[in-house]
Amino acid sequence: MLEAAKQKHKLSKKEYKKVLPFLRTRLLLIQQMLTKADFPVIILISGVDGSGKGAIINRLNKWMDPHYIQTHAFGPPSDEERERPPHWRYWLALPPDGHMGIFAGSWYSDPLSRYMEGLMDFKQIEKALARIHKLEEELIKDGALILKYWLHLSKTQQRQHFKDLMKNPKTRWRVTKRDLKHLKLYDRFCAIAEHTLKATHTTESPWLIVNGSNRYYRDLKIGNDLYHRITSHLETRISATAPPPPPLIKPHSARETDRLGGLDLTQSLSKKSYKTQRKHYQERLSQLARQANKNKVSTLLVFEGWDAAGKGGAIRRITQALDARQYRVIPFAAPMDEEKAHHYLWRFWRHLPRAGRITIYDRSWYGRVLVERIEGLATHAEWRRAYGEINDFEEELTDHGILVIKYWLHISQEEQLRRFKEREKTPYKQFKITEEDYRNREKWEEYQAAANEMIARTHTPYAPWYLIEGNDKRFTRIKVLKIFCERLANAL
Repeated sequence: MLEAAKQKHKLSKKEYKKVLPFLRTRLLLIQQMLTKADFPVIILISGVDGSGKGAIINRLNKWMDPHYIQTHAFGPPSDEERERPPHWRYWLALPPDGHMGIFAGSWYSDPLSRYMEGLMDFKQIEKALARIHKLEEELIKDGALILKYWLHLSKTQQRQHFKDLMKNPKTRWRVTKRDLKHLKLYDRFCAIAEHTLKATHTTESPWLIVNGSNRYYRDLKIGNDLYHRITSHLETRISATAPPPPPLIKPHSARETDRLGGLDLTQSLSKKSYKTQRKHYQERLSQLARQANKNKVSTLLVFEGWDAAGKGGAIRRITQALDARQYRVIPFAAPMDEEKAHHYLWRFWRHLPRAGRITIYDRSWYGRVLVERIEGLATHAEWRRAYGEINDFEEELTDHGILVIKYWLHISQEEQLRRFKEREKTPYKQFKITEEDYRNREKWEEYQAAANEMIARTHTPYAPWYLIEGNDKRFTRIKVLKIFCERLANAL
């Protein structure tokens, strides 16, 4: 793929200036149309040193309205970034619908750099590229347009470019020791770059490889491709037929395991036993959490379950044992406008814990296959593919060393109704009960069927589900604490 890009292209400044006004007008017009679209444009600028990556980024910002462009320059990861999974910083930088995001250095830069520095072998870079492929596929299926540009120079062109810069006192500073070091490694870098391009060149997100030796040709080539690709994507989105309504959720079939229906909800603890065990497990958790902080082991707790199942109470019994400086509780409700303008996982990526910290999610990404599925807020295709996306997400977290513990708190319909009535009678609990809670009760069978399927499809060795019998609050809280202690102790 790179061999063809070594050929120089001739385009004079006069020819460039002749067509540039027309291109800029088209880009501004298509950008205005994009602001009303339901998808973002993600532009990845990669290539060899000296090929004009910075220049084309500046040019695109000059040609278009910068209000709708977010430019991100990614260098070596900071301490905070290293404490999260490798893709964390890219997820945070994703543009919202209707906007463009230009990435100078992207999710391709890290594995290429690490490979060249000897910090990653070929098997590891293959795994990194497979994860990148899944990331791009996930974003594309959500509607994003990903434009990938590789700016290239032959070794002779690169060497001459550096010589020209070094001759001029005003541009000498642009040639760094790193550039000269990379020039010596040109052949090795191009070999792994060629492999990377071939492995990640797909119909949905192809690479455009452009020779960067003639800046006029380079800029027009990328500018025109940008215009045509956005235009085509807009037309595709407009002409797409509306998806069919989601099918009705049927109760679990005989072939499907009703994991929730098989739980023994009669289990309970006496008040005395509860107090004794609570003291024991909270002291144990406090000790383990301090050790985890020292060892830089981070934890993500995910709480799902029925309304009034006791998630809040179980969470409080955990936080009572922790240093308030070392944990965060993040409650998730319906997404806000900014969150709706991003991929549904974006808001959950944002709050991942730093090394040694604990983050507790009260509700989570599983809303995609529960409430969004049942209420028709996600299309059939969206919630069906979410199972695989969620498994990939959780695998990426655990591969980074994050301990992921997922709880489903289960209660009976009768117990839920009793708790609803109790909330209505208790002044300081009345804020917890809404008309929506009662409406959801009418769809109990649908929700239970969806929950059973969710558990079956997302129960994995690296992120298993823990089903908690919740009719007795004391039993629930102790079981949650015990599981947390056991998992954290094993991780340490």
